[in-house]
Amino acid sequence: MKTIVVCSGGLDSVSLAHMVSAQRKLTGLVSFDYGQRHRKELDYAALCATRLGVPHDIIDMRGIGAALTGSALTDDIAVPDGHYAEDTMRVTVVPNRNAIMLSVAYGIAAARGDQAVATAVHGGDHFIYPDCRPDFTQAFEFMQYMALDGYADVSLYTPFVHRTKADIVTEGQRHNTPFAETWSCYKGGAHHCGRCGTCVERREAFDLAGVTDPTQYEDPDFWAEAIKRSILA
Repeated sequence: MKTIVVCSGGLDSVSLAHMVSAQRKLTGLVSFDYGQRHRKELDYAALCATRLGVPHDIIDMRGIGAALTGSALTDDIAVPDGHYAEDTMRVTVVPNRNAIMLSVAYGIAAARGDQAVATAVHGGDHFIYPDCRPDFTQAFEFMQYMALDGYADVSLYTPFVHRTKADIVTEGQRHNTPFAETWSCYKGGAHHCGRCGTCVERREAFDLAGVTDPTQYEDPDFWAEAIKRSILA
């Protein structure tokens, strides 16, 4: 099945790209510049496309991102430290981001004759991000079916939507994903900070999967403290 992957350059989407390349017909990667705090993740998405030998489109959504105010990922708001289960992480929500990106990806897929759009939303995202939940992905796929009715037949491939990030690490290892060539950290420093929500989740996922984490963190031990705090909260 000819499939385009929405790829941020993070662990989840790069692992998905490798999985799709092995199991389907990967036709390309699409990434989005929505004015996020840094562009490092886009460089890792480009590396993934080169490695897998497929085209890579970066869609300029900076004008749209500038209007989606109030998020620590787009505004001058400090990125909080801690686990995603903590209420402080809600400031990392970019409203309707996935819905907008998937709509664009669907248009690209339909125009190019692809049969599916793949996205790496997963079970760990459900708590904090509404447009990563199963109800959203099911409703979105039906909406796109109606939007393209009679023109194209494109499905939404979400293999991780009911699975954990640890499962993604397991799948990524199975499909030879070079985890060191992925970027998750929201802060965009020289190395992963080890303290923001996505760093904590990343470090925890490797631990739960029993896979060696090759990531260099500025604070490699904070994750355990953050998880304990979230459990006790």
